[in-house]
Amino acid sequence: MPEQSAPKELETIAPKLVEVTNDVLFSDIWERPGLSPRDRSLVTVSVLAALYRSEQLPYHLGVALENGLSVEELSEAITHLAFYAGWPNAMTAISQLKKIAEERASA
Repeated sequence: MPEQSAPKELETIAPKLVEVTNDVLFSDIWERPGLSPRDRSLVTVSVLAALYRSEQLPYHLGVALENGLSVEELSEAITHLAFYAGWPNAMTAISQLKKIAEERASA
């Protein structure tokens, strides 16, 4: 799994939030053996898309790709959740996935 951490620049305003994000979320929850990093990414992307958390979604789409999910699998998951979480949420998520896939393809 790629190294994850809270944005360093947030330490000046919210040092405790950065600390628990790094120590609890990324160093504990994401490392638990019950789910693979790939599966955790699929769950995370699905929830962020369903809840319209579009600020966090691009980062986690990138992590999902690095954790072994394909663009096609993420596209299928987003298409599936459109019927449960709403069309606008899915369209926003798929637009972000398209942008990330294009950036990676041209890099």
